[in-house]
Amino acid sequence: MAPDLLKEASVFITGGGSGINLGIARCFAQVGANVAICGRTPERLDLAAQELRGLGARVFTAVADVRDPDAVAAAVANAGADLGPLSTVVAGAAGNFMSSAESMSSKGFRTVVEIDLVGSFHAAQAAFDQLKQTRGSVLFVSAGQADSAYLYQAHVGAAKAGIDSLMRHLAIEWGPLGIRSNVIVPGPIEDTEGMKRLAAQAGRQAWTDSIALGRYGTAEEVGAMAVVLASPLASFVTGARIVVDGGLALSGSGLVNRAMAQSVAAGQAPQVR
Repeated sequence: MAPDLLKEASVFITGGGSGINLGIARCFAQVGANVAICGRTPERLDLAAQELRGLGARVFTAVADVRDPDAVAAAVANAGADLGPLSTVVAGAAGNFMSSAESMSSKGFRTVVEIDLVGSFHAAQAAFDQLKQTRGSVLFVSAGQADSAYLYQAHVGAAKAGIDSLMRHLAIEWGPLGIRSNVIVPGPIEDTEGMKRLAAQAGRQAWTDSIALGRYGTAEEVGAMAVVLASPLASFVTGARIVVDGGLALSGSGLVNRAMAQSVAAGQAPQVR
């Protein structure tokens, strides 16, 4: 993509200090965007900001928990004041752990829903006025658990299904104002905390055997699609759920679920929260 595709555009990314969301931030930086990242860990944000500045981006960081609407609103407002009105918000902050539904605490279930779903709502709502001004877009990061059932992922599936629904509702409500709303669905991605946890339970081979392309993806491959969806290349795309999973969804969750069940039967119990 052209290095000036999003020149001077301003992008706000929750959970942008690591993993897939940092990969998304890198891709925006490489096409000329100003990048704001928010997260709960200052050290991660500082390291990520240093890397993004090395790619030529103007960078703003904010320490904020997406579960706190006031903190998110302040971060979004300050980012817009520093970098210019936001043209894209990427709601990517997420939580995950492994637990059977009967063993999971109410607090554990709520925590994932509050980070993933409620946090996404907070980010989108906080940015509304700026996105209305720029006729920008909201990009939510979902997951395959929203429509394929995986063992020990009931909390994640519920949260991500909510995100998919929220995206569609905002596409209808905000579309007349010129604001686009879409979802990106990453598959298994190398070097992410979430996949390390999932692979520890089912084993890497079960995942790669389920992926049509036979390999994990990279954060940059997800980021490239995020850039396309945020750019004029996708100016007539809203209400869409774009899957970037190497074909995992085509084969379903059966193989991974069997591997997880065998792991548990062998005494490797999932985490309980």
